[in-house]
Amino acid sequence: MSENQLEELTKTTTNSALKLVPGFILVVLLTTLAIYISSIQWFIDMGLGVLTLAILLGIIVGNTLYPFLKTICDKGIHFSKHYLLRAGIIFYGFRLTFQQITDIGATGMLIDAIMLSSTFFITLWVGRTFFKLDSQTVILIGAGSSICGAAAVMATEPVVKAPANKVAIAISTVVIFGTISIFIYPWFYQLNTHYQWLNFSQETFGIFSGSTVHEVAQVVAIGHTLGSDAENAAVISKMLRVMMLAPFLLLLSGYINRMEAKNSSNNQAKSQITIPWFAVFFIITAGFNSFHLLPESFVHFIITTDTVMLAMAMVALGLNTHVSAIRQAGVKPILLALIVFIWLMAGGLIVNQVIQHLLG
Repeated sequence: MSENQLEELTKTTTNSALKLVPGFILVVLLTTLAIYISSIQWFIDMGLGVLTLAILLGIIVGNTLYPFLKTICDKGIHFSKHYLLRAGIIFYGFRLTFQQITDIGATGMLIDAIMLSSTFFITLWVGRTFFKLDSQTVILIGAGSSICGAAAVMATEPVVKAPANKVAIAISTVVIFGTISIFIYPWFYQLNTHYQWLNFSQETFGIFSGSTVHEVAQVVAIGHTLGSDAENAAVISKMLRVMMLAPFLLLLSGYINRMEAKNSSNNQAKSQITIPWFAVFFIITAGFNSFHLLPESFVHFIITTDTVMLAMAMVALGLNTHVSAIRQAGVKPILLALIVFIWLMAGGLIVNQVIQHLLG
């Protein structure tokens, strides 16, 4: 490479990097605000974590101030949404270890697997058959409800290649019904303790909560209300569901590629298999973390950094989400999420009681 070519390449790279700065600054400012708000006790008690608040702030600014800034901020926003999301999902693995599987045993694993698969397929069936919703919206709602809320929706978005408004719709269902769970689950636990309808201890109710509630923050809020035994069991059960995100994405990617190949106008042409590599690295990260090779303080730093990256991706998503597009989607996605929410509670109760009786 000649000196002139190297100079031209350096200049081009510098110009491209500078174009990212305005949007990146906007994302950082809103993320900082979301982190501050999430530390306020009222929001903590409501189970509204930093990721939920980040997308809400993004939506507010995206529908007021951002249209005037879009031309100079668009590239930085796209970078945050695309690359920081994938990096955030990979480093999410540092929250998990394979030892957590053995902590709740075969009972918790089986309950989580049944609830994840049944919830996702019920969402697909009801959404497509009765509400006639498009596959992208249905899959995103199914992923958020069956695995780990907003993080699962965001991780699924690159696989299904969904636009920002559909991602926001799916996340809004997680916010609505996950927040409702924070009030219903402790209330039901107290009633059940008084009337002894079902055989639930703090630990088994924690597993029930972890296997059926949408967001990690919402599970923590519920468990903390009930007691330490319930909180520990709930968090471990929930994190096991989170660990199932990577194999879910791999299976979903394979399914979508098969459907695209099947529906191709050229029967001879085969679509290229798309592997969500960030999901593979997510598993590798969790596996590495299982050996506890890094100091705990450094792992805590990585987790904190990861939360910031995911929050920045959420802000970027919100900035590209238009309320008019969500409004045009109508009530069908909310009704679908309501039906899935009822299944998570009622079906989850049945599954938990049956499995606990057989294997407990």
